[in-house]
Amino acid sequence: MDKFDEQIVSILKKNARESVSDIARQVNLSRSAVTARIQKLEQENVILGYHADIAQTDSKEKIKAYLALKFDMSSSTHYCEAYAELIYELDGVKWCHAISGETDMMLYVEVETMKELNSIRDELQKIPELRHLMTHTVLTEFFNTMQDAK
Repeated sequence: MDKFDEQIVSILKKNARESVSDIARQVNLSRSAVTARIQKLEQENVILGYHADIAQTDSKEKIKAYLALKFDMSSSTHYCEAYAELIYELDGVKWCHAISGETDMMLYVEVETMKELNSIRDELQKIPELRHLMTHTVLTEFFNTMQDAK
């Protein structure tokens, strides 16, 4: 990583939604150069994912999130099986599925605090074969027929 990459990473740490145009202005590079550098940082696993820090509300509603995992190998069913037991032990993970497409595994998590969610993410990022981890926080749940089936 050179000084430009370090500046880009620093900016994205502060605000993962910063526009490429704003980053380009701040580091004094073109938008296309910044885009290429961000893609390279993602491919080299310097940037593992993007997340939002959500403030905890006073309500007792749990923080719910979907975590999408992608592993290094194209035949990642092996990794899914190998890590399912480890993932099962993580408090807050409600389900874990190996899925088709670009994402290899999808997890559903319910926790009390963002600290707990970040703790789960930290544990997952220790997996050596993990190439990419994306967190999708649930903002609104309109309905859930699985809860009704109890």
